[in-house]
Amino acid sequence: MQAYYIIGLMSGTSLDGIDLCYAQFYNNETDRYELLNGKTIKYTSEIQKLLLKADQCTAIELMQIDADLGIYFGEQIKLFIQENDIQQIDAIASHGHTIFHNPKNHFSTQIGSPAQIHAITDIKTIADFRSVDVALGGQGAPLVPIGDQFLFSNYSSCLNLGGIANISFDQQHKRIAYDICICNMALNFLALKLGHSYDKNGNIASSGQINLKLLNELNQFHYFSSEPPKSLGREQFDDWYIPLLENSSISVPDMMATTAEHIGMQIGKLIPKGNCLLTGGGVFNTSLINALKKHTQSTLEIPNNNMVDYKEALVFAYLGMLRLTNRINTLSSVTGANRDSIGGCIYG
Repeated sequence: MQAYYIIGLMSGTSLDGIDLCYAQFYNNETDRYELLNGKTIKYTSEIQKLLLKADQCTAIELMQIDADLGIYFGEQIKLFIQENDIQQIDAIASHGHTIFHNPKNHFSTQIGSPAQIHAITDIKTIADFRSVDVALGGQGAPLVPIGDQFLFSNYSSCLNLGGIANISFDQQHKRIAYDICICNMALNFLALKLGHSYDKNGNIASSGQINLKLLNELNQFHYFSSEPPKSLGREQFDDWYIPLLENSSISVPDMMATTAEHIGMQIGKLIPKGNCLLTGGGVFNTSLINALKKHTQSTLEIPNNNMVDYKEALVFAYLGMLRLTNRINTLSSVTGANRDSIGGCIYG
């Protein structure tokens, strides 16, 4: 039974930073794993500003940001390896940072040059996990559900409360998954108006009141009535959420309380019966969790902080292991592609 040692890197749409994990996998049918080390690196305000405007840059500016972010990723991974005295690594698996996600028009773009990561670390680097699925007619997302299916099969469903909230579960012997709604992306956007990068413990939202007019407007988003497979990106946040929030005359705490309630309503009604594994930064937002509990009868289970923080990075490490061993790592039942596929380009 061969063991693989992989570093997974995740940069999410909430723009709070990157998550790194070092994990060991056994290439057999049960896909046993061990999360050996993890680290979260907060983005500086300069990097956040660059990534926020990256979708409006010229082509040459975007290529420069791609190279610079790849160098940054590579340097942070190299430091992570040194800090933890990691001796054995088969590959780095990088999700990169999504700038454009438009599967309808056949593209999804992640930046953070894997060639730069490989050049700095001298370690085989796997990236661009979405493109093959998009070319096959799929959404290219979410990608984490294959990890949910094989690494967390003791849960009825898995819910990620990240920049975008997404869920996965088994239905009629197939894994089903999709993005539900904008989550921390909206809450962090509002927190920034008060000079905070995020709403710690949901304290700001807790101080606000739910505004029924804004709540109803948020709940009218046409995406909610469409059937899976489906996925969201920053484009939908910019086009739908920002105008509603910017045009609202209520206080920021009231907007945050209303947005948390909106997220809880949209997610709660879609969680299947049984036990649901909750991960992602939204787990630490008490207002959001209380709103979610109000709108579901399922049992919500929050694991230890390591799993909350590093689950997505862990699953990308797993996707990298599957790519190394030429095994399917993207499910058409999730993305809507015309077949399952093996995603990821290998550098080095």
